Amino acid sequence: MQNILTICYLIASVTFILGLKMLSNPAAARKGNLIAAAGMGIAILATIFLYKDDAGNSLHNYAWIFAGIAIGAVIGTLAAKKIKMTAMPEMVSMFNGMGGACAALISISEFHHLSSGAGSGEYADVNSFILELVIIVAGLVIGSVSFAGSVIAWGKLNGKIKDFTFKGQHIVNLLVLGITLFLACYFVIAAPLRDDLDEVRKIIPVLGDSSAPIFFTLFAFALLYGVFFVLPIGGADMPVVISLLNSFTGVAAACGGFLYDNKVMLTGGILVGAAGTLLTILMCKAMNRSLKNVLIGSFGASASPAAGGQKSAGGGSYKEISLNDAAVAMSYARKVMVVPGYGLAVAQAQHTCHELEKVLNEKGVEVLYAIHPVAGRMPGHMNVLLAEADVSYDKLLEMEQANEEFKTTDVVLILGANDVVNPAAKSDPASPIYGMPILEVEEAKLVIVNKRSMKPGYAGIENELFFQPKTSMLFGDAKNVLQQLVTEVKAL
Repeated sequence: MQNILTICYLIASVTFILGLKMLSNPAAARKGNLIAAAGMGIAILATIFLYKDDAGNSLHNYAWIFAGIAIGAVIGTLAAKKIKMTAMPEMVSMFNGMGGACAALISISEFHHLSSGAGSGEYADVNSFILELVIIVAGLVIGSVSFAGSVIAWGKLNGKIKDFTFKGQHIVNLLVLGITLFLACYFVIAAPLRDDLDEVRKIIPVLGDSSAPIFFTLFAFALLYGVFFVLPIGGADMPVVISLLNSFTGVAAACGGFLYDNKVMLTGGILVGAAGTLLTILMCKAMNRSLKNVLIGSFGASASPAAGGQKSAGGGSYKEISLNDAAVAMSYARKVMVVPGYGLAVAQAQHTCHELEKVLNEKGVEVLYAIHPVAGRMPGHMNVLLAEADVSYDKLLEMEQANEEFKTTDVVLILGANDVVNPAAKSDPASPIYGMPILEVEEAKLVIVNKRSMKPGYAGIENELFFQPKTSMLFGDAKNVLQQLVTEVKAL
């Protein structure tokens, strides 16, 4: 049975790696997700029915186990089916937080296991016991920070929690983090360090009386740091934070794999932790942010929203373009670049956008898509949206490629994107997005911006692009505007 269990774990681990690889391509992402999910199903069922501990005992309480699985499956399925693509970032954040909560609960359970004396006699030497304490503490701290931070991120993304900063925010964050790390170290160091294992076995049952207050104080401070860590983060940095919290959850899950000597749990946790860390580094590079500043918090916070109107704060005016003029400009262009953003996702206009692409292609117009790494408030958000509409992956250009193409582009059509095309990121040192790489759409001959209104974007700042001579505004819901553009282009 143990050999079969090992084979099942190996199969599951391979599916995780294969699924992760397939997620790098939108065309294969759905299949990759299903393959990885099937591998997880194999691992869960194999553990339930094949696992035996050193004493030969199998798992029991099947009613509780399958009741939990059924409840989780129903909630997960309903949530996934009802969620809108615009709310996908907050859903990812919440599910990620649940993973962190599970890791923290595992650590609490294992602490209770040790403090009750149930762990006596299970260790080869004192170092094994101390190592388990270290892993328990690491899982508790990392999982708690991930859970609390993800819940706050979820609230900020759906608008229920606002950015909150106060004087000395950096110092408070560092102080809470310092206390958390001190309590973690003290808890481990204060554990029995005797060479005589028999003496350790006698002391373990007393561990609960002496260490429980420290342990749960540590738990509280880890949760507090998770809240303080994410609460001041502004909209411009939320993709980085979500990615970082995702890596925390992976590391916390890997700690659970160490505790239970569960190879597939360890593999899955390492994969999530490594992938999340790499993605965080890439996001920091894309946003030109320092990871240190993200960790400290209160960086990238929103500026005060600019009031909409005919004129900018600098005195410039914007101009509008009619649907007919926009259709004419695109119909007689050689190359049109579409820049999708959050407004496209809100309007669920990806299919209509693809229809416009096909109509323009019939007129001999080359249509490409410029994708910013964090367009739509989440890495890969726009890629998934457009893949859902069967847009060819070859037409989706990453930021570096797109910026080269803008110089030879006749018309750029911006659909609800704002901060990722804001020239202030290059020209205004006082801007909260200063230094963030952007799509340099101003290099094109004509820029048409589709927005509902002149309200600022997610970072809460005015966009200088809207007031430039090359730019014309086309107001309205993205889906309605695109439908009318399709009609106008067909009529030409």
